[in-house]
Amino acid sequence: MEGDECNFPPDSSDDHSLRGSVASSATLSRQDVLVYLFGESAVHLTIEGLGSVTVQELGRSVREALHVPESAQDAFAFWLCSPLLELQLKARHQPYKLCRQWHDLLYRFTDASEEDISQEPCLQYRRSVFYPKSKELQQIQDEGVLRLLYEEARSNILTGRYPCDPEHWTSLGALSLALDEGTDLDSQQFATTIREKKLSSYLPAHVTMGSGGLFSTLRGKSSRQVGLEQNLLEEYRKISTSAGSSPEPTQLIHQYLNTCHTLPYYVLLGLRFNELSWDHSYPEEEGDSHILWLEFDGDEDGTPVNKLLKIYSKQAELMSGFIEFCVELKSASEGGAAAETDGEVGSSQQPAGQEERSKNGRGGRRGMLHRQGSVVCSRVHSLNTISYVDTKEIKRLKPKRAASFFARQMSAPSYSAVQVTGSLEHG
Repeated sequence: MEGDECNFPPDSSDDHSLRGSVASSATLSRQDVLVYLFGESAVHLTIEGLGSVTVQELGRSVREALHVPESAQDAFAFWLCSPLLELQLKARHQPYKLCRQWHDLLYRFTDASEEDISQEPCLQYRRSVFYPKSKELQQIQDEGVLRLLYEEARSNILTGRYPCDPEHWTSLGALSLALDEGTDLDSQQFATTIREKKLSSYLPAHVTMGSGGLFSTLRGKSSRQVGLEQNLLEEYRKISTSAGSSPEPTQLIHQYLNTCHTLPYYVLLGLRFNELSWDHSYPEEEGDSHILWLEFDGDEDGTPVNKLLKIYSKQAELMSGFIEFCVELKSASEGGAAAETDGEVGSSQQPAGQEERSKNGRGGRRGMLHRQGSVVCSRVHSLNTISYVDTKEIKRLKPKRAASFFARQMSAPSYSAVQVTGSLEHG
């Protein structure tokens, strides 16, 4: 395999499709493939035997092209992505074959129409969701690797995928400006840069676009933009003042990533794994949806209650598997320390041998959720949950799941729905 990195401007006519790039030449011995990165760039690879190449084999070529050291290889993964679905691939997966099956995956995991499903995926090289944040901050020092992580985080901030409060987006925008232009811009140079690159290059799109109708936009746009630019300039000056001398790019990137790590990224509900119990149930009848059940502590008018949230989604199976993997990963890394801290482990967090011995479907008491007037804090009141007092118990059965979400289930396994002892009051 041969590879090199190339930059290119965004092209609305390009469907960013791995399948589209190679389908017409699948029978040839060598095919060209683009592996997309954040920051409007891609790695161009020429591959032999594309139909059978695995993620593990593809990774070696991409890491070589990007000069990613072996110590940081676990920080990244390959993803198949389209507007309807994004899936992180495993080392044994064959991207080309999965790309050919993409429409089947969309039918299985989304409710999109046949017309929407026609769009094909692109192959991306981006951060692995299973890479610990602690390692990212403490062990990665290579500037090229940090740049890849930074570009992804920046894209997520600007597109609103990482929701954050004004003080966050302003400081992050100032750090991006310092990375792009240095820390020595005066007021005039700052204004020129913002005019040329647009405010949307540094602040989230929903912030720079404003809100309201046509007349309110025309009337308030100028003053609003002036205020945003002034706040950005003040934060930028803080970087220049606090740094003393011009800071190294790696320092600024670390600061950017560290700020992103403090954000929970979930607006309606954010829970740690030790703050919830979960379950996944299959449809009882054709046409019904998969359900992900979440149980967590809450309160109503000052009375401690348990909240039960039902999430209807074709991706419930994916979400349940993701939670289970993260819990197992956390348990393995901490060596059971979490179990000692909580007193006992909930059924959803126990090893298989202990699960059978559990009479109660829940773990030890967990701390109450703390909520603030912020978009990054839980807003349980916006969710339609079932509430019940703490003395009631939920009897749950962990259903079997397919070995892989890429393998179609031939028949839906039987399961028992969640049973509640006592009446439920809707919150």
